[in-house]
Amino acid sequence: MKQKIIYILGLLLILVSCQEKVNSPVVVEVKPIIYPDYVDVTVPSTIAPLNFTIKSEKFDLIDVTVKGSVKGSMHIQDTEVVQFSENIWHQLLADNKGKNLELVVSLKSKGTWKQYKSFNIYVSDYPIDYGLVYRLIAPGYEVYSKMGIYQRNLSNFDQKPIVENTLIPGTCVNCHAFNRNDPNTMNLHLRGAQGATMILVDGKMEMLNTKTDSTLSPCVYPYWHPSGKYIAYSVNQTKQAFHEICNERVEVFDMASDVMVYNLRTNQLMTTGLLKTDDLETFPVFSADGNALYFCSSKRQDIQTGYKKIKYSLCKIEFHPENATFGSKVDTLVSAALTNKSVSFPRPSFDGKYLMFTLSDYGNFSIWHREADLYLLTLKDGTFRPIKEVNSNETESFHDWSSNSHWFVFSSRRGDGLYTRPYFASIDENGNITKPFMLPQEDPRFYDVSLFSFNVPEFITGSVKVNFSEFEKRALSAERKRPDYKKQ
Repeated sequence: MKQKIIYILGLLLILVSCQEKVNSPVVVEVKPIIYPDYVDVTVPSTIAPLNFTIKSEKFDLIDVTVKGSVKGSMHIQDTEVVQFSENIWHQLLADNKGKNLELVVSLKSKGTWKQYKSFNIYVSDYPIDYGLVYRLIAPGYEVYSKMGIYQRNLSNFDQKPIVENTLIPGTCVNCHAFNRNDPNTMNLHLRGAQGATMILVDGKMEMLNTKTDSTLSPCVYPYWHPSGKYIAYSVNQTKQAFHEICNERVEVFDMASDVMVYNLRTNQLMTTGLLKTDDLETFPVFSADGNALYFCSSKRQDIQTGYKKIKYSLCKIEFHPENATFGSKVDTLVSAALTNKSVSFPRPSFDGKYLMFTLSDYGNFSIWHREADLYLLTLKDGTFRPIKEVNSNETESFHDWSSNSHWFVFSSRRGDGLYTRPYFASIDENGNITKPFMLPQEDPRFYDVSLFSFNVPEFITGSVKVNFSEFEKRALSAERKRPDYKKQ
């Protein structure tokens, strides 16, 4: 054992001695432009190492020192990328929780060192959930190709499939959702010849055919009631068309849509005349206490001549979970008539303080709208504002809250305007929001070569466990549970 320890220490000494000293650097009073941009971001203490590189200039050697404001330090030197040791990184973050790490970056080029102004990475006291679930999909239009639902451990770089469509060829897998980030309560849709809605509760799997004679389509856009007894859905007749306008690629729109609530105990799809009208209703979500249902609503328009007039308001109706009934009126929280904009993807924080939504010029499929931005509604007083701290000149779209409501993840195309990537930001007790950072990857050049978008990122508090054999057997089987339909 003693010989092994001496051997390891000897290797470390050799590695350290091989590193060059940053001698007589030219000091510049600007911070480095690193990729991904982790300069002055706030991170949870359990996040995976924020590995990075520099793409804005060529270099022969990059040197990085990291020093904790409380204790601990680290030194990295490489010819291409900065990759931190996971163990040392996590120890540094744990030792400096509530404080910051100071990073100094130096570059050697043509024999000369240049040292940049230092920057900080702030280590938050707020914990973040275990992981993230997302769909990886090529940014195409008509063909499913290969896609899957994957889970990623946020403390390291482990990514595992939950379901891949290669298991059931010709199938689209989408609309994954969890009850308050609980990995044991999951909803997942299959589209195609083997279409179904999978509901997984504490290891028990069911396959449903949610299309009834009284509904427009199978259910989509799920959101769990906090009790776990209900799931809100919309039913949509969705079409897509291509623009002739430069810089506008595709438009996805609903010809018709209604809102439903599925009662898991009674196997009923329930609705009310206030949620099933001649207007368009979609994107239902329950309030944090489960006593209200938020949704988006728009007047119908002629698609050929008036598609830009389709603007959704954010609305609310009471829901009574004790007897599974709806309220008698609909309130408008954010009016499309007043904003001249369109609301999509409402998501309430689990602490009941906020509701985040996407606002775009028109329509409800904001992922293809470059002007789409995130907004934050304070539920106590009804005021809302753009989240300037995280918005960019490209699309900000789908988003989700951590279980403690102090972190949120959102999709953005700020990198290249085409691929969606997941970004994280924190929010404190006073509503202050930090600079966002992109999901770390082991090789920071990962996003330059990846051909997949990260679609619908959702937090999970633990690992999702789906039995592949059972899923395949049930998906390929023609057996489907069919709900009854009930209108209030």
